Amino acid sequence: MAAAAGPAPDPAAALPSKEAFELTGHEGAVLNVRLNPAGTYCLSCGKDRTVRLWNPHKGIPIKTYSGHGYEARDASVSRDNSQFASVGGDKQVFLWDVGSGKVVRKFRGHDAAINAVVHAASDDVLVTGGYDQCIRAWDCRSRSTEPIQTMRAFKDDVTTVAARGHEVLGGSVDGTLRRFDVRMGRAYTDDLRHPVTAAVYTGDGLCLLAACLDSTLRLVDKETGELLASYRGHTHTGVKMGCALMPGDAFVVGASEDGRVFYWELVEAALAKSFPAHKGAVCGVAAHPAGAFLLTAGADGAVRVWGC
Repeated sequence: MAAAAGPAPDPAAALPSKEAFELTGHEGAVLNVRLNPAGTYCLSCGKDRTVRLWNPHKGIPIKTYSGHGYEARDASVSRDNSQFASVGGDKQVFLWDVGSGKVVRKFRGHDAAINAVVHAASDDVLVTGGYDQCIRAWDCRSRSTEPIQTMRAFKDDVTTVAARGHEVLGGSVDGTLRRFDVRMGRAYTDDLRHPVTAAVYTGDGLCLLAACLDSTLRLVDKETGELLASYRGHTHTGVKMGCALMPGDAFVVGASEDGRVFYWELVEAALAKSFPAHKGAVCGVAAHPAGAFLLTAGADGAVRVWGC
């Protein structure tokens, strides 16, 4: 006679929430943390005007990049890992050589501090968004330091940018998500009616996840604009904080001003797990592409690596 089957395993039990490493070195708040596309190393952006390179698998520092005159707010790594771009209060885009630690180029064109940067579909193009209410695109191959395209549809600060294929996504304090099809010259707007501080594509590219300043994350159908789900329980009312999706899109990751990290089920929007991560706001989150760990950046000056 066959033995009775045991209870089904709880998928939430495998979500990273156990501290593996604490990465320290920044003097002041860490405003963001970004993984390279392969998930082999990460960059942290600090209020101390530095960008730091780490091996999150071993919990060790590799290199510090100094050159910003103001806080570093965001970074993006090229797919071949040879270069990365960083932005912040300088109004400039810094392009760095990873190995030498030298600035290869500075792009100028924003009229105010820059909040976000991402590589587009090709490593040759960078996309940035800033306090001047614009998204700008830059050609890394060109000797020109001027933007190759400017997108001006926003009515307030652009806080976040993402890119997928021929599409650029921006989120703004004006409460909108705006997508620009740069190939067809078309623009699409979703009005969430609450300031947006972070936005990402789902893994399948069909939906958009946005973190809003009314303590709500929202999942929107990209094509129809339909609100599919709202995720609540965290506190997010005054600090720029990130959001993420775990690989496979089964779980949403949100940050909280009380120092906690939250996981919700994507479809049901039910809270799956939360845990204390920092003393003070969690400014940034980044999920390893294979789900091996979660990275968090905190106002307490630390980056932490969370495993299962």
